[in-house]
Amino acid sequence: MKVRYNKLWKLLIDKEMKKSQLREAIGASKGTFAKLGKNENVTLPVLLNICEYLECDFGDIMEAVPEKEA
Repeated sequence: MKVRYNKLWKLLIDKEMKKSQLREAIGASKGTFAKLGKNENVTLPVLLNICEYLECDFGDIMEAVPEKEA
């Protein structure tokens, strides 16, 4: 299984927020957001910080997809 963060990017568009604004708000590094942009794994604390800041759940920002779809 692979992770896809398309839901996060759509949520940011809905909230009229830029990736850099979210990154700065949660104190994440540029490297971490580069990983998110490439649908790579990031640490659970980062995901928790994103969910806490956006007041959402994991399923609202990410999804698991089979390797073939990713």
